[in-house]
Amino acid sequence: MSGRDTPWTSDPVTPPDGVAWDLVVLGGGTAGIVAAKTAAGFGASVLMVETRRPGGDCLWTGCVPSKTLIASAHAAQSARDAPRYGVVTAGVQVDFAAVMARVRSVIGTIEPVDSPETLRESGAKLARGTAQFAGPRSVALSTGETIGFRHALIATGAGPLLPGIPGLDAVAALTSDDVWELSELPRRLLVLGGGSIGCELAQAFARLGSQVTLVEAAPELMPREDPMAGRLLRAALCADGVAIHLGTSVTAAARNQEGIEVTTSTGEVLRADQLLVAVGRRPHTESLGVEEAGVALTEPGHVVVDARLRTTNPRIWAAGDVTGHPQFTHVAGVHGSLAASNAILGVRRRVDLSTVPRVTYTHPEVAAFGVPADSDQPGLRVVDLAHTEVDRAVTDGDTHGLTRLVLDRRRRVVGATVVSPRAGELLGELLVAARGRLRAGDLAGTMHAYPGYGDAVWKPAIATVREQLQQPGASWVTRKLAGWQRLRHRGGARGSGRGGAPRG
Repeated sequence: MSGRDTPWTSDPVTPPDGVAWDLVVLGGGTAGIVAAKTAAGFGASVLMVETRRPGGDCLWTGCVPSKTLIASAHAAQSARDAPRYGVVTAGVQVDFAAVMARVRSVIGTIEPVDSPETLRESGAKLARGTAQFAGPRSVALSTGETIGFRHALIATGAGPLLPGIPGLDAVAALTSDDVWELSELPRRLLVLGGGSIGCELAQAFARLGSQVTLVEAAPELMPREDPMAGRLLRAALCADGVAIHLGTSVTAAARNQEGIEVTTSTGEVLRADQLLVAVGRRPHTESLGVEEAGVALTEPGHVVVDARLRTTNPRIWAAGDVTGHPQFTHVAGVHGSLAASNAILGVRRRVDLSTVPRVTYTHPEVAAFGVPADSDQPGLRVVDLAHTEVDRAVTDGDTHGLTRLVLDRRRRVVGATVVSPRAGELLGELLVAARGRLRAGDLAGTMHAYPGYGDAVWKPAIATVREQLQQPGASWVTRKLAGWQRLRHRGGARGSGRGGAPRG
């Protein structure tokens, strides 16, 4: 993608004090960038080592290009749907080359935020190349120099996982790394994987005009989310023309003159012009020399960290996708800030994973956080609201959504799943409620604008409060209060006098 391999000049790698860098950051993605800027802002000497160009997956192959592609796909589908709203269209044509040009343009617009120049302005220095630990306090660079550090941060991220399917290597399968290099819209696209990436790209390419088939080994899409969300999303993708095979795995792949053929666990043969693999991601830790540094890894290769993001070497920290924590850009950013603060300032901030938001940017979006609805935690209550009850969804003609709140025994918000347009934004209010340990009554007592999608949060909270008021104890109190007020006003009316206002 444009700019990712643009040459840039390394800074001198000799530490300013001639002894050691305060912080050496391995990796220039979100976690590394935030950590480098944070530490440099504290006055620390910082060297970031990056193989290609800062920005990481989010800028070059993840969040930015995928959401730009999704925006184009949504525009195409909105035009097709226009007659439903009384708007006549003469036909929809997709210029795929123009779509991909816009993807590159948006990347170029955001790129300066993560550029080497911006990092240097923050006070950090950069070295282009790879790095490998030479010991518990030193790093060997691919340029030949070995440098010392007082602290180091592993922020090398993760990349697409390619499963060991026979013949997969020979078909030149696409991943989320290189799908952006397509110059022509695939006539037939086979997507392997029904998680966030697979669903987002399957729907986007279907809306742009590809004939899309999606294969998922689990019995439902989005297997890590509430099954309700998977069912609603499956209906949406099917409505967009995606052919979905659930509970199915691919056992073999081959390429012939007519394209790509894959054989499934059911014995069926599926054919496509392009195969996109989106079955997970693996951490980039295989060539870091962690053994030399005394840094332990898990079986999949994630760096073992404690609650403060410190590794088994107390001088080395890790942040972002390499940790095994949820692989999101917002997690990586928070990680980078926290690890840099702990390392440079000596504070003891801890990672809080209880309110990590997850958003899949399909239409409808799937947004969730916290305790799942099927948790065996005692005292939980689950409250649902179908979006047929949300007037704004009715006016928009988009009622195929649902909000599910998970409340603890004190009716505090501890989790939620929202399936809706802009569900990620709706989740924000619930995240604040969970962080603040607010109850359903606090949400119900907050005035929400009408008509808005915020009703999807407000109405379940109101329903919870009303149900509480119907409980025997609360019901007895409210009846007594209402009766007392009735008697009070009757007495006031008898003694009010002719033409006067009631007393008391």
